Amino acid sequence: MQARPRIIPHLWFDKEALEAAEFYTSLFPQSRTLHVGTIHDTPSGDTDTVVFELAGQTFQAISAGPSFKFNPSISFFVNFDPSRDEQARARLDEAWQALQDGGQVLMPLDEYPFSKRYGWVQDRYGVSWQLILSNPEGDPRPFLVPCLLFTDGNRGRAREAGEFYRSVFPDSEVGQLEFSPPEESGGGADELVMFSDFRLGDTWFAAMDSPIEHGFGFNEAISFIVECRSQQEVDHYWEGLSADGGEKGPCGWLKDRYGLCWQVVPAELFGMLEDPDEEKVARVTQAFLSMSKLDIEELRRAYSGG
Repeated sequence: MQARPRIIPHLWFDKEALEAAEFYTSLFPQSRTLHVGTIHDTPSGDTDTVVFELAGQTFQAISAGPSFKFNPSISFFVNFDPSRDEQARARLDEAWQALQDGGQVLMPLDEYPFSKRYGWVQDRYGVSWQLILSNPEGDPRPFLVPCLLFTDGNRGRAREAGEFYRSVFPDSEVGQLEFSPPEESGGGADELVMFSDFRLGDTWFAAMDSPIEHGFGFNEAISFIVECRSQQEVDHYWEGLSADGGEKGPCGWLKDRYGLCWQVVPAELFGMLEDPDEEKVARVTQAFLSMSKLDIEELRRAYSGG
């Protein structure tokens, strides 16, 4: 059985990656900046990069120009659990105030049938967050959970997508699956998922169908890095995630059949790019920029100068 891979959300900003990372790490508990660097001579020019943790979940971000815009097709659930923190409600309200400052409220902070305290907000940078006071009697989930919204051309595919992703990632886990009442399905014949979640590797994801069209969908602004420990793993996820209608791109990027973006990356590449030797970093950068699927041996040769 393959080991569980680490999955890392990747955020593509115009110029604000470092500023946003500083904001987010000041907002959430157990958060810190791990690495700040610059990748030179990319198609977007010199790009600032930052690796940071939010409540123990690793994120990467890049300032690579205005090519892609965030939208609510991908958001992040923030689970404030009263059974773990007696100040959960107060901390939720505090985070809400910070996130909605300069942002846009998508669902007001209020009581709903599924939670005594919940709100959905798009922050000043465009990243979307769903803050929820968790049910202490429910199954425990991480503090942060990426959420995929299947809408427009993907409407009605949330359940199918969860099954597909679990078929690609070994040792995955099924979580909740709740369907929308027929009267809330938008009049269509499809059975729509009101809420589902599942674990891929060590990362929990949520997925939902929207009964209405929103005019947005998945794009490169938020992608998910699959951190691989061998070329065999690179090959497995590269072929598996792009199968049956996916699209393979440059530099380890691909889109799956739903348009969701992934980066299939050898774990050791990150150490190469963080090396203080600028010549090594430059060689590795030019090597991976010339690749589609990433080749570990070629990257090692570029790193060593061989």
